[in-house]
Amino acid sequence: MRHNVKGRKFGRDSSHKMAMMNNLAKSLIEHEQIRTTLPKAKDLKSYVERMITVGAKGTLHARRQLISKIGNGMATEKLLTSLKERYAERSGGYTRVLKAGFRQGDNAAMALIELVDRDMSAKGNTETAPKAEEKEVEAAEKK
Repeated sequence: MRHNVKGRKFGRDSSHKMAMMNNLAKSLIEHEQIRTTLPKAKDLKSYVERMITVGAKGTLHARRQLISKIGNGMATEKLLTSLKERYAERSGGYTRVLKAGFRQGDNAAMALIELVDRDMSAKGNTETAPKAEEKEVEAAEKK
């Protein structure tokens, strides 16, 4: 029996599920809006809201907790700086899930999950992705 066992399995073992949630959370924090399946979005909502609440504390312990989940990168710094300031007056409800139809291949229910009061310029903007100018320079060097 599954007494007091919450959440979905997603057909994965526990370590794979945690890795998936950490990666989804990192993407959501960096881009502030992602598209995924509806059940994943619903589980991710509470996971990310706890991370934002921990990041709002801004202590060394909070930083170490976030680094253990999503690594020491842009997402952790964003949680501890800009998102901390943005949600200072808000006591919860940092994300929203919007239904986005069905996926064509397997008819899975899709959803958009986004941060409330999100920065529109953050979508698709990462430091790790090569910029268009860099790609043009690399292409010119190859010729």
